[in-house]
Amino acid sequence: MSEDTHPSTHPPLPPTTEDDRISWLRLLRSRRVGPSTFYRLIAENGTVSAALDALPELARASGAKDYAPCPAGVAEAELAAARAVGARMVTIGDAGYPAQLAETADAPPLLWMLGDISALSRPMIALVGARNASSLGLRMARALAKELAEAGYVVVSGLARGIDTAAHTAACETGTIAVLASGVDVIYPAENARLGDDLLAKGLRLSEQPMGLVPQARHFPSRNRIISGMAQAVVVVEAAAKSGSLITARTALDQGREVVAVPGHPFDARASGCNMLIRDGATLVRNAADVIEALPAATPHPIEETAPELPLSSHHPEPPQPETTQPDATQAVPPPDKRSLRETAKLHSQILHRDILQRLGPTPLAEDQLIRDLSAPAAAVAPVLTDLELDGRIIRHPGGLVSRSA
Repeated sequence: MSEDTHPSTHPPLPPTTEDDRISWLRLLRSRRVGPSTFYRLIAENGTVSAALDALPELARASGAKDYAPCPAGVAEAELAAARAVGARMVTIGDAGYPAQLAETADAPPLLWMLGDISALSRPMIALVGARNASSLGLRMARALAKELAEAGYVVVSGLARGIDTAAHTAACETGTIAVLASGVDVIYPAENARLGDDLLAKGLRLSEQPMGLVPQARHFPSRNRIISGMAQAVVVVEAAAKSGSLITARTALDQGREVVAVPGHPFDARASGCNMLIRDGATLVRNAADVIEALPAATPHPIEETAPELPLSSHHPEPPQPETTQPDATQAVPPPDKRSLRETAKLHSQILHRDILQRLGPTPLAEDQLIRDLSAPAAAVAPVLTDLELDGRIIRHPGGLVSRSA
């Protein structure tokens, strides 16, 4: 089945009954049906029910054998799982569907939302970047997100480690939106479970994926198009030349969004993607004022001290905790009660080695700022810095500055 784009000026009528919602879910969850095919099938057959009836014959014509649409029981189970956590289905054409996203060619036919839907009424800016961000990158992300939030913008990101986490945390008090590659009820990575729940007070988690889905690599590019599609602009803070953040930036350009980037040190691989974007015409930004200046003419809605709309749910149960796929330095060690004091001290030192190298880049950073960013005692950090200096992995500079060796 070919993937044609849908005419965004004529979205399908949103479902109004339980049976309609089940039909939408059945068609969208059927094998080989993505957003573009979903829209094409409805355009050709008139209704979702008619599209479901026509689907097996179309699949056979394209070479698929023993094809059957998604069973009604699967769709009903997804609706039940959504009700259990208080998630709301918002379909394209609904008043609550993000207006900017609806204008894109492959807008998700439906989104699951959990949190305060009023966040969607304000202008949005996406902020993305590296998972293994440096200390300077994290500080920049926090500063940008806080300033943009204070200026009336909602910060949109993907709840990943690093830059995403810093952006959501800084904007949490005024409202931030996390777009997930998992089901809206599954927070990934699991370490962000508390942040994912905290942001629901004035913000949202949303996803196009089925309830309960644990993300795989193929789900993240689809998630990225939603992040960029919802926003007026995408701000990239630290991104390698081949990274998901660069995919988001390219998608944003295809969607007609502004792309701006924070420059970085030429020797820092984490900044190479940002520097490439700037070389190719992206606006260089140093602060939130630069970001706002680069936006198309628009007036943000200032944050008013009025009673917020009722959240989608007053109860947010602890989401499932999927295992992270990235290696963890603590996974290979025995449980704490089986380690000696010497082994525990060695483990803490190894973790500090890793965290210090991750935070540092070629640009010198004040040692006291590094210690604050690590949230570790100075007495514990100092000997590790000495070890790294003797190993040639970091360089000390005048004025109490340190940097990672090139």
